[in-house]
Amino acid sequence: MRQGSDGQTVIRFRAAGVSLLLAHLLLVGWLTLRPLDVPWTTASNLQPLAGIRADLSLGPVEATRRIGEGLLLLAPLGVLLPMAGGRLTVSPWASLARTVAAGALISTTIELAQTGVPGQVVDVDSLLLNTTGVALAHLLVVPMCRARLRRRKQGRARVVPHPRDEAGQGATPTIPRVGIAP
Repeated sequence: MRQGSDGQTVIRFRAAGVSLLLAHLLLVGWLTLRPLDVPWTTASNLQPLAGIRADLSLGPVEATRRIGEGLLLLAPLGVLLPMAGGRLTVSPWASLARTVAAGALISTTIELAQTGVPGQVVDVDSLLLNTTGVALAHLLVVPMCRARLRRRKQGRARVVPHPRDEAGQGATPTIPRVGIAP
């Protein structure tokens, strides 16, 4: 990639993505890994969808709140991870697969780290909800933003001439009276 105004934009974009990603991960770590002072804790949930079924039995408002919390906790990673990567021309499916895999690994790391925190328990459903939230955020935001940035970049590429193409020099001079060598 050629350095210049476009190169500086990519660097700033990536730096903003990395900064926001680190800030979000610090917030998630604080929310999920701080010890809770509770008189008792529930057992770990290792059966997929059991916790979601239990949430749904609590009524629509409480179920929406609990499931929404699980979906939204790591959802910003679906946007921040590709932003930190800074690529505009990448396969949408490869980008989705990388982002969801990274989100699942981060969620798994959080769940495993919770085993050593007092008052926190492991829940496989939070792993499923967190990963689904990352995938939904990526699908809803990233392709649209990349397409918009690519259009902006193409429009700018047509308008801004390359520095070597200076209009003031004119056409290359020719000498018409010199013939071709025999």
